[in-house]
Amino acid sequence: MNIENINVSGKKVLMRVDFNVPLNSEYEVTDDTRLRGALPSIQYILKKGGAVILMSHLGRPQKKTLPDGSVDRVRFSLRHTVKPLSELLGQKVEFIEDTVGPEVETKVASMKTGDVLILENTRFYKEEKKGDEHFAEQLSKLSDVYVNDAFGTAHRAHASTCTVAKFFPEGAKAFGFLIKKELESAKKLTDNPERPFTAIVGGAKVSDKILLLEKLVDTVDNIIIGGGMAYTLIKAKGGKVGNSLLEEDKLDTALGLLSKAEAKGVKILLPEDSVIADKFDNDASINTVDSYKIPDGWMGLDIGNKAVDSFDDVVLASKTLVWNGPMGVFEMSNFANGTMKIADAVVKATEKGAFSLIGGGDSVAAINKAGKADEVSFVSTGGGAMLKLLEGGVLPGVAAILD
Repeated sequence: MNIENINVSGKKVLMRVDFNVPLNSEYEVTDDTRLRGALPSIQYILKKGGAVILMSHLGRPQKKTLPDGSVDRVRFSLRHTVKPLSELLGQKVEFIEDTVGPEVETKVASMKTGDVLILENTRFYKEEKKGDEHFAEQLSKLSDVYVNDAFGTAHRAHASTCTVAKFFPEGAKAFGFLIKKELESAKKLTDNPERPFTAIVGGAKVSDKILLLEKLVDTVDNIIIGGGMAYTLIKAKGGKVGNSLLEEDKLDTALGLLSKAEAKGVKILLPEDSVIADKFDNDASINTVDSYKIPDGWMGLDIGNKAVDSFDDVVLASKTLVWNGPMGVFEMSNFANGTMKIADAVVKATEKGAFSLIGGGDSVAAINKAGKADEVSFVSTGGGAMLKLLEGGVLPGVAAILD
């Protein structure tokens, strides 16, 4: 059920958004991507004659409490999103310093058509992460309609992302435009993707991505692996990886993955060469060597030019691409080349007609750093949620709307 399928005219709409935005020391929003992502749904409701009550989390206030054990109501307040959202919408946005309770109910009761109100951080309440029914029911009483447009938290069974939906009948709960677009884009990868289909997977650990890799072996033609996780697979194949990041306890898992891929005719491409350093530092001594012959005392921090060339060839020949995870320590300028070159290749493949999805997390940071976010098919707003979808999992926040 999408937002266009329900009547919001004259109604109050409780909308879960993902306003978990980065803030500087002055509590100013430094990247408004997530605020802009929610605009189409908010504007649609206002245009159709509804009023919007926005709820979201911001940070992890329960894990970073003040010395007296209370939550930091300054650092983690959604008040900081009011000004930038007002500017983006071109209208006044109200804010209330609580999430549920009599004061919130009174404030909501006074709302008129066209009003926008932001509730305080849902995670100020421990009940949020527990998926507490009473807390969710209190939220539900604020509105006539519930809309979930927070894809980045759709994999969490929290009160505001999942439990609250059960208090709304069919026809009064729906997905927003952002979640709709995320699900449609994911389907292009899971439902008869155009081939060749190539997955580019990076990051630190095989253990973090093993479920994804095992699922991809069943669906793709090629898997390009970079980042620290590559060295566990290289070691499993008998390579010498020096002091590179290594999960010794995952060598058998790596071998199993390689065997499964071979049996299914899926090509796993590991970096032929690596940019190595004598310490984890941008100013370290640097060399480029065969990835299977890294000397003791040295560590692989990026893919080398030979690897870039061979990976590029595969990317450019692909019709469908999904990228999750950088090729090296791209935050350090001396080890960013591989990731930036892969970004270039994905853009070129897209220009040739391939469908390309950047699957959240560090890959989004990388494509933004490369200034190429507008040149790929789709950039996912939810790393964890997109990963779970690609792994074949069910997103509680999605299932709650469909139930």
